[in-house]
Amino acid sequence: MVRIPADHAPRPSDAPPPRPRRWYAHLYVQVLLAIVAGVLVGHYAPGTGEALKPVGDGFIKLVKMIIAPVIFLTIVTGIAGMRDLAAVGRVAAKAFAYFLFFSTLALVVGLIVANVVQPGAGLNIDPATLDAGKVADYTAKAHETTLTGFLLGVIPDTFLSAITGGNILQTLFVAILFGIGLALIGDRGERLVSALEDVSLAMFKVVAILMKAAPIGAFGAMAFTVGKYGVGTLANLAMLVGTFYATSALFVVVVLGAVSALAGFSIFRLIAYLKAELLLVLGTSSSESALPSLIEKMERAGCPKTIVGLVVPTGYSFNLDGTNIYMTLAALFIAQATGVDLTLGQQLLLLGVAMLSSKGAAGVTGAGFITLAATLSIVPSVPVAGMALILGVDRFMSECRSLTNFIGNAVATVVVSRWEGRLDRVALEEALSGRARPVDQLPATAVPAE
Repeated sequence: MVRIPADHAPRPSDAPPPRPRRWYAHLYVQVLLAIVAGVLVGHYAPGTGEALKPVGDGFIKLVKMIIAPVIFLTIVTGIAGMRDLAAVGRVAAKAFAYFLFFSTLALVVGLIVANVVQPGAGLNIDPATLDAGKVADYTAKAHETTLTGFLLGVIPDTFLSAITGGNILQTLFVAILFGIGLALIGDRGERLVSALEDVSLAMFKVVAILMKAAPIGAFGAMAFTVGKYGVGTLANLAMLVGTFYATSALFVVVVLGAVSALAGFSIFRLIAYLKAELLLVLGTSSSESALPSLIEKMERAGCPKTIVGLVVPTGYSFNLDGTNIYMTLAALFIAQATGVDLTLGQQLLLLGVAMLSSKGAAGVTGAGFITLAATLSIVPSVPVAGMALILGVDRFMSECRSLTNFIGNAVATVVVSRWEGRLDRVALEEALSGRARPVDQLPATAVPAE
């Protein structure tokens, strides 16, 4: 066998360009078709739609299985390769400053829109006629979720349970500690870092394999949602649902669009780049279903691994723009629907409580509804039983919450990378133009933004 010298081997640039895939081979097209099929099955055969719940749940479980290893490997290899621990602290501080500002802004936007549009005005519902038992489980969970309990819950029982327990914040906490430990031992940890990077590449290949099942998961989840709750339930509270969707869209286009423009990229091109993930979030009503894929795509878009590893998982718990808009908007809707006239002082109290409770319930399944219950239980002016009014449409609103949260975390990752001067603008332009490079072909360090 004749061996070709390395300098005469065919280069990737010399290879013929790959044949363009047919339209139906794209993941986003498959997921979109699956969502449409799920809606049709759920509407015309609701019993079958409800029976398909395990299909959607199974896919989400598959993705959750891979979330902890992906986060752990991304953060550890990123921090260990960075070596500059002061920079890690600086990135974390900038990320939390961003989260705090825009999460609070989202709460304020929801409050303002609720006062202007008044989606619950004129319903004149007597709180005594509402079935508080329907929301009893959520209020019970809300009382269990305190800020102190949340902080203690970040600390895992054992090192390995942080990876096996399914708690994103515990995984994040342990990964940061281990990454710092590897960075501190210097050159002696190089072999382990190299091995973990190889494992990371293999893990992202597993993610790619699992994403092949995304259309099936989206089909099952959407068929269940429409089959159980029915599209007709939207008509009863169309004003609230329409106002929430319009407000979230306004927040993404105007607020996040302005932030993106200042950072030097288009929010619309970023949304187009993430279209497959966004459709998956829409179909499953869970932003977690697209978390591993978001990490990979943000790295492809020129964001350093360290920043991606810190911002994305943390943002999933602390940068919930859609959830925060929902909280103040839904709280005022309930107040208006039950005839409770809140003063400016009471609304500001509601805003302050929501700021704290949104952090206390971070990372909890169904966090949007549970956080709303926690907020209303502390503000006695608004009846908690009023949550029964929106229980039927919460699943449909959950989709919008998840989409807004997802886009907000993608924007935050690019912005923090730019603030650090470590955004690879060439890779970002390639990604947003549909020419993203594979993760293993990205440079070890990002090119400064300026």
